[in-house]
Amino acid sequence: MRDFPSCFGENGVQVADASCSSAVVTKKVCPNSITCVYKCKLLGKSCLITLSWSKNLIGQCLSVEIDSSHHCICKIDVKPSLFSKRKGSKFSRVDSTEIEVFWDLSSAKFGSGSEPLEGYYVAIVSSGEMLLLVGDLKKEALKKTGAIASPPNAVLISKREHISAKRVYQTKARFFENGPTHDLKIEYDPHSSGDPGLVVRIDTKTVMQIKHLQWNFRGNYSILIDGLAVEVYWDVHNWLFGPGLGNAVFMFQTSLSVCDSPVLSWRCSESLREANAQGLGFSFFLYAWRNE
Repeated sequence: MRDFPSCFGENGVQVADASCSSAVVTKKVCPNSITCVYKCKLLGKSCLITLSWSKNLIGQCLSVEIDSSHHCICKIDVKPSLFSKRKGSKFSRVDSTEIEVFWDLSSAKFGSGSEPLEGYYVAIVSSGEMLLLVGDLKKEALKKTGAIASPPNAVLISKREHISAKRVYQTKARFFENGPTHDLKIEYDPHSSGDPGLVVRIDTKTVMQIKHLQWNFRGNYSILIDGLAVEVYWDVHNWLFGPGLGNAVFMFQTSLSVCDSPVLSWRCSESLREANAQGLGFSFFLYAWRNE
């Protein structure tokens, strides 16, 4: 399996510097944040669009970052003070290309997390073309932006979520773009039969149980969700041996090779087939922070 500490670091997560330079720093991440990474075409080249939602004592925050060839070419931050008007747009220019980000959160409904549940949109437009459109107010977004009503070329390739709890970590999760939403629950028992253990449930169904975590604090296991093979990786080293109240990392990686199977290919959505054709997989990362 992958070496999780080498991927994520023992005590933090690597994030882009706020100055939008190519430098990378390590800092403590807000335990209530969601980051979605999309791959699309811009100026004929592949680029990554990152939407980061976070929540603090002041309010909701949104960060939009566009990277090409491992360099940040555009970054826009919507801070809590700007959320007071709940809608707006920001303009940026990359070379000779105009990029504009539109958002409308005036009717957004938030749950316990940092990402809106409904009643919103975030749209990224370049030269009249819709690069990315998220949210359920798609008609309103097209009217506001004046963009061509063609399907955005962006494909969701990863999602990262930070949640904080004592022993039970719950969230809503999709395991491929536009797939059904599932209830994901991870239950940590530090005294399971005298030895720490954990259980992973999807829609109340137990799909994975790990015993003797002191010996099995890192590992991987294959499960089936929506008829698709999903590889689950976990690293709970910081829970057991890290200083203070650390975080565990769980990764759910969808195997796209199942779409090539004549038996299960009918289960794959068009978005998943498109991602498969582009050689993309989908990974959902859950960072579970202990607060006891």
